Amino acid sequence: MAGAVVLAVSLGVSLGGCAAGGTGARDEGPARADAVPGAAASPSSSPSGTPHRVDAVRLVKSDPRVSAEVKRELKPCVADEYPVDVSYGELTGASAEDVVVNVLTCGDAVGVGSYVYRRQSGAYENVFTAEDPPVYAEIDRGDLVVTKQVYAKGDPVLNPSRENVITYRWSAGRFTERFRTHTDYGNAAGNAPTGAP
Repeated sequence: MAGAVVLAVSLGVSLGGCAAGGTGARDEGPARADAVPGAAASPSSSPSGTPHRVDAVRLVKSDPRVSAEVKRELKPCVADEYPVDVSYGELTGASAEDVVVNVLTCGDAVGVGSYVYRRQSGAYENVFTAEDPPVYAEIDRGDLVVTKQVYAKGDPVLNPSRENVITYRWSAGRFTERFRTHTDYGNAAGNAPTGAP
């Protein structure tokens, strides 16, 4: 009986470890289209201790730097679930964590706007805006990484022809470009059959 209890406890501990998760190859990234908006995991440590959660939809809709088109299209996909991804982390060296908000389309989760907000004197200030879709911003080891997919005529949404990845770093009160990579995707794999006959 004692052996069965030890085995059950060992199994529970090892399975619990599998559910703990990890960062894998990326620190943060796009959520699945069916994920709960704003449910991005918070970093384990932050300058202020516990991250201050924001109402990302209200933040974007009240921001004068966000285009009228993005605000107009920012509607719930299902019930009260909005197509936004929210990440918290240190980008600007402020005393509170910075907030990265990506606004997506409901159907295919294409990024239509990416914004970085810095908390100062109890309010959030927009310090970065990218609204040339498709665009997605992430926090990577203290840098802001913005991915912009480029489509040629006739490219399906899931298969862009090219991709630009731009890394920004906060310096002298603003984000400045540090690195840029460009990838041209081949189309041979995209034209391959999807299944056996």
